[in-house]
Amino acid sequence: MSIETQDELRALQDVGAVVARTLREMRRHVRPGVTTGELDAVAARVFAGAGARSGPQLDYDFPGVTCISVNDEAVHGIPGRRRLREGDLVKLDVTAELDGFYADACTTVAVGRARPRDARLLVAANAALRAGLEAASAGEAVNAIGEAVEREVTGRGFSVCDGLAGHGIGRRIHEPPNVPNVYEAGLSERLTRSLVLTIEPIIAAGTSGVHMRSDGWTVATDDGSHSAHAEHTVVITDGRPLVLTA
Repeated sequence: MSIETQDELRALQDVGAVVARTLREMRRHVRPGVTTGELDAVAARVFAGAGARSGPQLDYDFPGVTCISVNDEAVHGIPGRRRLREGDLVKLDVTAELDGFYADACTTVAVGRARPRDARLLVAANAALRAGLEAASAGEAVNAIGEAVEREVTGRGFSVCDGLAGHGIGRRIHEPPNVPNVYEAGLSERLTRSLVLTIEPIIAAGTSGVHMRSDGWTVATDDGSHSAHAEHTVVITDGRPLVLTA
């Protein structure tokens, strides 16, 4: 969506704050032995206290409040009985709806102490998000975001996961435009002031290939390498974007 009124901006800031608070609470509970279902329950409690609802459940009937993906699972992992172990990489992907507006963010957390390559992967994902944010201003090409992300990730020796991208958001989880994490030839669309979208590098320690698992939701790396995902919902401005989910 493109914001047209101050009331819309305030509503988006409100739901963005719910997403940020949910991620903080979930992070506090990440430790060896906790289940992904227990982390999802933390999110459900925060949502209930804020009067918010799960975006994935509303729009797609997803079997969880949030998406929680571990290690080689890149996105859309289903929370459940899996217990986290020391050294796991867990992606906490939260989309909330509040009063008809949506916001979406993700952070990747090491369980206990990260292995050295995983620690570098986390740094790369966060650096790629920063690079994407720096490239996102009104009048610039949508491709500028993907070009910046791709350059940061490959320059650090990692890969951008194929076909996984950011997107417009606001009144639904997924709205135009598509926001690739790589430069896409032929993509001519430009960013406009007040456009709301997600910037979300999804990267892998190995090759870029991914596939859908048999559960019909979880996307995992083809080579079994670990992945990392960093995401914010932002509003495009004439300069640096306004981050709604910080």
